[in-house]
Amino acid sequence: MSRTQLMEIYKRLLDHYGPQHWWPGESPFEVMIGAILTQNTNWQNVEKAIGNLKRANCLSPEAMHTLKPEALAELIRPAGYYNIKAQRLKNFLDWLFTRFEGNLSRIEPVDTYSLREELLVIHGIGAETADSILLYALNRCVFVVDAYTCRVLARHGLLEPDAGYEQVREMFESTLPQEIQLYNEYHALLVRLGKDYCKSKPKCSGCPLEEMPHEIEPW
Repeated sequence: MSRTQLMEIYKRLLDHYGPQHWWPGESPFEVMIGAILTQNTNWQNVEKAIGNLKRANCLSPEAMHTLKPEALAELIRPAGYYNIKAQRLKNFLDWLFTRFEGNLSRIEPVDTYSLREELLVIHGIGAETADSILLYALNRCVFVVDAYTCRVLARHGLLEPDAGYEQVREMFESTLPQEIQLYNEYHALLVRLGKDYCKSKPKCSGCPLEEMPHEIEPW
């Protein structure tokens, strides 16, 4: 896959959709929490959970860290899997306070590779969540990959359907310019495309990538 091919996809999506203004959140900490809550649910449910946290004055590292797991679970109930996600949030907060005393500004000196490795050790934080935190909350130049990304590229013959997360991420990062805003917008646009057109049963008519070579079999 060449830079020209990837940038052609990006240009077509940006021309079609315009900027996506990701990630919605009033603070880096809110973005971090949203990245964990959005696992296996839609953003509308996450917004309800975050709204509950705000109304309870618990959307800060200190306040959330002192909450009992049961109380946190109840507040985030709209996000689904609330007991599991409450524990994942607690695991993340334990790391944040043990490693940085709950102070996000202390994360800044840590290099991106080391920080990513630390996040991936936290139980319940997978690669997509870790990279979302790095890119959207901490402004690190890491490309976020999801199922939509792989599906779109595979259908256009730019990726094997069984390619793994790290392979796809490294491909983007080694091919595209190292630009945070580009990574931010590109991932958001691929998600939008996946939801609108590149579903499990593709809707190719009207797709902004319709004129590019593609295989239309479900994948």
